[in-house]
Amino acid sequence: MVVESCHDQAKIAQNTPQFTLLLDGLSCVACVAKVQKALLNLTGVSSAQVNLADNTALVTGVVEPQDLVQAVLDIGYGAELVEDENQRRVKQQAQQQQEIQQRRWQATVALVVGFGLFFWGIFGGQMQVTADNQLNWMVVGLLVLAVIWFTGQHFYQRAWLNLRNQSTTMDTLVALGTGTAWLYSFMVVLFPDFFPENTRHLYFESSAMIIGLINIGKMLELKAKQQSSQALERLFDLTPQTAKVVTENGEIELPLSQVQTAMRLRLQTGDRVCVDGVVTQGYGWVDESMLTGEPIPVQKEKGDRVNAGTLVTDGTLLFQAEQIGNHTRLANIIKLVRQAQSSKPKIGQLADKIASVFVPVVIMIAFISALIWYVVTQQISYAFVVLTTVLIIACPCALGLATPMSIIAGIGRAAELGVLVRDADALQKAASADTIVFDKTGTLTQGEPTVTAVYTFGGVEQKSAVQFAASLEQGANHPLAKALLAYAQNITLIEPSQFSTLKGLGVSGVIHGKKLWLGNRTLLQQQNIDTDIAEADFLTESEKGATVIFLAEQNQLIAIFAIRDPLRDDTVTAVQRLQQQGYHLVMLTGDQQKTAQAIADEIGIEQVIAGVLPEDKAQVIQQLQAQGRKVVMVGDGINDAPALAQADVSMAMASGSDIAIETAELTLMRHSINSVADGLQLAKATLRNMKQNLFFAFVYNCLGIPLAAGVFYPLLGALLNPMVGGAAMACSSITVVTNANRLLKFMPKN
Repeated sequence: MVVESCHDQAKIAQNTPQFTLLLDGLSCVACVAKVQKALLNLTGVSSAQVNLADNTALVTGVVEPQDLVQAVLDIGYGAELVEDENQRRVKQQAQQQQEIQQRRWQATVALVVGFGLFFWGIFGGQMQVTADNQLNWMVVGLLVLAVIWFTGQHFYQRAWLNLRNQSTTMDTLVALGTGTAWLYSFMVVLFPDFFPENTRHLYFESSAMIIGLINIGKMLELKAKQQSSQALERLFDLTPQTAKVVTENGEIELPLSQVQTAMRLRLQTGDRVCVDGVVTQGYGWVDESMLTGEPIPVQKEKGDRVNAGTLVTDGTLLFQAEQIGNHTRLANIIKLVRQAQSSKPKIGQLADKIASVFVPVVIMIAFISALIWYVVTQQISYAFVVLTTVLIIACPCALGLATPMSIIAGIGRAAELGVLVRDADALQKAASADTIVFDKTGTLTQGEPTVTAVYTFGGVEQKSAVQFAASLEQGANHPLAKALLAYAQNITLIEPSQFSTLKGLGVSGVIHGKKLWLGNRTLLQQQNIDTDIAEADFLTESEKGATVIFLAEQNQLIAIFAIRDPLRDDTVTAVQRLQQQGYHLVMLTGDQQKTAQAIADEIGIEQVIAGVLPEDKAQVIQQLQAQGRKVVMVGDGINDAPALAQADVSMAMASGSDIAIETAELTLMRHSINSVADGLQLAKATLRNMKQNLFFAFVYNCLGIPLAAGVFYPLLGALLNPMVGGAAMACSSITVVTNANRLLKFMPKN
C-alpha cells in the first residue's frame, strides 16, 4: 500500500497543472500571507507557495491562469504568469534590475533632501516655526511632500489598498510613520499657536530620510537576493540556447525552443547537450558531473543515453532527441529545486503565524505608547516621536526574510553539492536525525555483482578457466552470469555443445571434447567431484560475503570464482565520517545474516538487520522510531519505497530513476555515500542559519520596540529619533540576507 501511495503521489505531482507567478510589491511576511490566502481561496487551487525571497508564487491546481493573476491584482499587488523557468528567469532578472535602479534614484532623492535639511539644522538653521520663517517652512513642507510621494508612493498606495481590504502590512507601518511625521510638522507650520512653543520642532527631514533609508535598504536587499539565487542560475546556464540539427539538406543551427522530439542532433568536443536523447552514431566521452557528481567522463556510444546540461569532453556524437524543453532531466531537477526553495519548514511556518498578528499589535503598541507619553508629559511632540519611531522600527521585513533566504541559499548550495532537496521541511527534520539506516545493495555497494577473485588448481591457467566459465554462461541473463561475462569481456568465447541448465545448481556443457560443470558446491558434490583442495579459499571468500562458483573439468575441480557486490569506493570513509559525527548506523538488507555481517564488519557498521523482505523494511523503521530515534533511511530507489516513506527523512541514491527523485525528500545525485554526510551537515548548517536569522529578527523587534516606545528614557535621557529607527530597520533586513548568503560558501567537513 505504501509503495502504491508513493507512486500515486509522484504521479499526481507530475500530472496536476502547476503555474508560476512573478509577483510585484511584496514587502513583508504579511504581504505573503495576503497573497497566499487570495490564491488558496480560488476554486480548484490545491496548494500555493508564495516566496518573499524571490517574489514568486508556485500554484498547483485545476484553475484558469488569468484567475490567479486577477486574484493577486485585486488585493493590490502585481502578478504576471510565466510559462517556463527560462522565461521566469529572464523576467525576474529584468524586474529585479528595474527595481534596483528605481530604489536607487528614489533613495538618492529622498536622502539628498532629508540630509540637506538635517545638516542645515545641525549647522545653526532654525528647525522651529516662528513668525519670520513660517512661509519658508510651508514651501519646504510642500517640497518634502512631493519628494516623499514620488520616492515612496509605493508604500502609500499599498497602505491605502490594505486599508480598503481591512489588512495591514509593512507598508502600513511605513506610511503611518512617515505620514504622521510630515502631517505633524505641517500642522505646526499652519497653526503654530496651537502648539506650545517648545514643541514646535519640525520633522520634515525625518519623513524624507526614513523613505530614503528604507529604499536604500531594499536596494541592498535585492542585490543580496540576486546572490542567493546563484546556485539555481548556474543550473540554468548549463543548457545551451542553440542546437546543431542534422537534416537531409545538411546541418543547421536552431534556437533551443525550435528543437522537436525525434530530431537528429550533432555533438562535438566542447558542446553541451541541449536535450535528453539516445546516441545513434559516433563515440565520445561525456562529463556528467552536473548530474552525478562523478568527475570522470563517461564513455558514450550507440544506444547510450545523454542528458541536457552534460558536456562532451572528447569525440563526436549523433543523437535523437527524446525529452525536450521542460521534460528533460535537468529541467526536472530545476523544477524540484524551485519547489523546495518555495516551501516552508515548520520553523518558518511558526514565524508566519507570529507575523500574521504582528503588524496590528505594533500599531496598537505605538498608539498606546504615544497616549501614555502625552498623558504623563503633556508634550505632544514626545508623543509624536514615540508614535512615529515605534511604527518605523517595528517593520517586519527581517522577519519575513529570515527563513526564505536561508532556504534559498541552503537548497541552492545543496544542489551544487549533488543533493536535491524536495521540501524544506526535510532539512529541518534531517538536522535533528540521530539514526541512519542504509539499504545494502546499490547503496553501500555498487549494486552490480563483480568477479573479485579467481583461484585455479591443477596447473590450469586463469585465462582458460575464465574462458570456459564465460562460454558456458553466454546468453544467460542472471546477475552471476553477467559478472562472469563482464570479467571475460576481452576473451574470445567458445560455443559449448551438449549444454544443459541444472535448476538450482548451475550449468554443464562440452568444450574441446571435455565435460565441464559450473555451479555451486552442491552440484560438484552430486557429481562426486572432490572440492577439498579449495576449502580454505572457499571459507575465506565466504566470510567476506562472496558467492563462490565452482568450475570442474571431467571429474576434477579446476577453478573457483568469488563473486560479490563490491562496496562503493568511498563507503568505508563515509561511514567513518558519519560515526565521528555521532550518528547511530544500521544496515538493513534481505541477505543472509552471515553475508550481511561480513559486509558490515568490512564497512564498520555495528548493527545489522538481515533477512528482511522489502515489504517488512518499514516495520524495522517503525521499531527504531518506537525507541525514540529520528531515522534517516537511505535507499537506492523505488524498491525501498515502504521504508523511505516510513522514515522521518528519506534519501534516495539517484540511479537514473525520475520516480526516485520525485519520491524521496532528498536525492543524492552523486554515486557516493559521502553525499549523505554532506547533506546532513548542510541540513544542520541551514537550520542553524534559520535560527540565527529568526534571532536577529525577533530580538531586534523585542529590543527595538521598547526602545522606540521610550521604556529606556530614564536611563538614556532621550527618545530614539525616527530616522535612527528607519536606518535600524533597513540594517536588520540586510543583516538577515547577508547571514543567509554565508550558506552559499558552505563546505562540508571531512
